[in-house]
Amino acid sequence: MMADDPKSRPAAGRRSRREEIWALAVAYGLILVALWTPRPWQQGFVGAALVWVVVETARKFEGWRRLGFGERGFLGSVWVTIIALALTAAGFAVSAKVGTLHAPASVELFVRRFWAYALWALVQEYVLLGFFFLRLLRLLESEKKAILLTAGLFTLAHLPNPVLMPLVFVWGLIASAVFLRWRNLYTLGMAHAILGICIAVTVPGQMDHNMRVGLGYLRYRYDPAHQRLYSQRPQTVSTVACVIAEAPTRRP
Repeated sequence: MMADDPKSRPAAGRRSRREEIWALAVAYGLILVALWTPRPWQQGFVGAALVWVVVETARKFEGWRRLGFGERGFLGSVWVTIIALALTAAGFAVSAKVGTLHAPASVELFVRRFWAYALWALVQEYVLLGFFFLRLLRLLESEKKAILLTAGLFTLAHLPNPVLMPLVFVWGLIASAVFLRWRNLYTLGMAHAILGICIAVTVPGQMDHNMRVGLGYLRYRYDPAHQRLYSQRPQTVSTVACVIAEAPTRRP
């Protein structure tokens, strides 16, 4: 693996440990507050977290390629997306067999429901990897510690969902390791979107509370009648991966 050596960074991009810790603490604090804040105030904290990430990124901008938005590593890491597609195909087959599949009834509905989530998945991967992971890598100066802590923070942001927490921990480990090696967010964003959509349409809402976390998970009330209508109405599914909270999924 290729570690992110602070000495190799441009002078303009170097930051003190205090600055790095402050950037991480404020971002994660805003995220946690958003996760446990009721609407409509919740949206303000989500927006504040995103603004903070953007401002901190721009303040000491290190280049798009360094953040994972270049062509570097795309072909080398595309296998992650292929594996995600294979797992999703298997998940669809199994859920159809056991009667839990509730995918949209047409391609048009599928695109209308999930296009925004696909874009949001890329944003989540940047916050997780381009913002948190790279800073933790510089602070800890240890690849293994940075990977574990990134996955741990990712998992804590999904409390108290017992379905999502183990899944996102594993994904956090894999995504961090892949990003460290190939530094490409596009393949990871696609894989994230594919796997998230798979969970959304194969796992019953009463099991994962429609992929909600934080206060949204605790306030969730399952509606079996609405579950049957899910595949017939255009909606947007969303999950929380270190940024957004209580996203309205399959809501009556």
